[in-house]
Amino acid sequence: MTAESAVPDARRSRGDRQRDAIVTAVRELLHERSFADLSVSTISERAGVARSGFYFYFDSKYAVLAVILADASDLLDSLTHHFAPREPGEKPADFARRMVGSAAAVYANDDPVLSACAAARNTDAQIREMMDDFYDAIIDKLVALLEQDPDAQPISDDLPALVRTLAATTTMTLTHDSAFVGRGTDPKRAVDALERLWVAAIWGASHLRNA
Repeated sequence: MTAESAVPDARRSRGDRQRDAIVTAVRELLHERSFADLSVSTISERAGVARSGFYFYFDSKYAVLAVILADASDLLDSLTHHFAPREPGEKPADFARRMVGSAAAVYANDDPVLSACAAARNTDAQIREMMDDFYDAIIDKLVALLEQDPDAQPISDDLPALVRTLAATTTMTLTHDSAFVGRGTDPKRAVDALERLWVAAIWGASHLRNA
């Protein structure tokens, strides 16, 4: 590699670090305040970049959030092996546990980003639209996956509506919403009930006996 060709690489590397610093700053700041309370100036200061540098990479704080959500979607794809069907011999209960576990890992990785988004979706139309796109993509993949499962006996003929209801319950459980997990109780209890709910709703209660 010549000295001339190394210069663009160095610039790209520095740019990548600055871009990553901005994303990291948003993740860190959401530990401290709501998304509504984030400003470009605050994000830039935490990231150690100029305000003009922020706008070189992102046109708004929502653009940073879009990157984080895309990363979360990619992680879920990776953990579920791109929503692969049940493996040979894998019981529905084990499959449900694996899928819910994958979702839990994503929420843990992006906590409190996804929790902050869940809280903001009712007051911020742009976040609501972004989160709807995020969840729609996941639900479409789940519906396609379950339609191919030979043992599936869903309790509703409207599989998309059923999956959407289960997915919403999953979201509220994994963000530890007190209406779903209770106050001062171990969230694992709710997660266990969630896994059983998926099994009973998609494959039938008989599959719970050997869970």
